[in-house]
Amino acid sequence: MLIGPDAALDAAGAAAEEAGLPPIAVAANQGKLLHLLARIQGARRILEIGTLAGYSAIWLARALPADGTLTTLEIDPAHAAVATANLERAGLADRAEVRLGAASDTLAELIARGVEPYDFFFVDADKANIPHYVESALALARPGSVIVVDNVVREGKLADADSTDPAVVGVRRMHELIAGEKRLDATTVQTVGSRGHDGFTLIRVLEG
Repeated sequence: MLIGPDAALDAAGAAAEEAGLPPIAVAANQGKLLHLLARIQGARRILEIGTLAGYSAIWLARALPADGTLTTLEIDPAHAAVATANLERAGLADRAEVRLGAASDTLAELIARGVEPYDFFFVDADKANIPHYVESALALARPGSVIVVDNVVREGKLADADSTDPAVVGVRRMHELIAGEKRLDATTVQTVGSRGHDGFTLIRVLEG
């Protein structure tokens, strides 16, 4: 009732399935949440780490003003091709760019170039490297920027102190990083829905 049918998003999902991409895109209600958060933030520049088929990128790009830009980072050429086509089909090619390559390399390049800070970040990539992605986002942010990190509850496995799963360890290290970083204020919210039991971390960047 609150989202309704959407031809571009439906087509993006169908294209991902046809291309054999893993069914791990955000659920529709989380896509809508990202959209609303970016609009509430008044985001003009958005950086997404982890593109897959571009489903969340469509939600985020739609939140931008006419002069806004979304840069989304993807390591897999097949995923990037599907995402680029999906964004074009959704009429968002003028404001959304898919950058192909390892996220760590692209982030280092953006930091070295001293690009204009981003207002909003969505981190949805390999969880073992999540602490590095959050540190990089902080380097590319401004006071007031918002960072959303997905898949941080791991079906409750995050609470298992003995887990050696690289994804769980990475997410635990991310929480430790946030807790020790005075420039970050955050909370983690558990979710249960069509994607199972998981959650996201919502972070705000403070003055240094």
